[in-house]
Amino acid sequence: MRRISSKGTFFYKKIFPVVWFSFLAVFLAAGLFAKGPQAPPKALLLVIPVLMTGVGYLVMKNLIFDLLDEVWDDGDNLVLLNGGDRDTIRVSDIMNVSDTHMVNPPRITLLLRAPCRFGREISFSPPRGSMFSVFKKSPIAQDLIARVHKL
Repeated sequence: MRRISSKGTFFYKKIFPVVWFSFLAVFLAAGLFAKGPQAPPKALLLVIPVLMTGVGYLVMKNLIFDLLDEVWDDGDNLVLLNGGDRDTIRVSDIMNVSDTHMVNPPRITLLLRAPCRFGREISFSPPRGSMFSVFKKSPIAQDLIARVHKL
């Protein structure tokens, strides 16, 4: 079996959100407790972190939280792992493979003929190549597309 998902998914799904929302909480607390003649208006210090929290959550919900933790290529099957749950899908059960490579993290989305444990549309982040590979399709996506269309 060969891993076709990024090892950085843990960072994106678990560590980055904690760092992001902690930073916003510290920013909010520092602003609210600032004293002196140069302290910014309290209303401004409430609006900015609240907006950043909302926008950050929406971006993470749509681009990060739905990523599978691990995807392994096992020949004619893909083994999917997410939050302690495991499922196996056949490559022949994949209808479409789409590669979104100009976002961070990059995504590969598989549309299945029938839903698996994680739904009918599953996404994972492939490993990154070189710095200049952001302009090219993922080799993993190209391989999956070729295998799906060969069937």
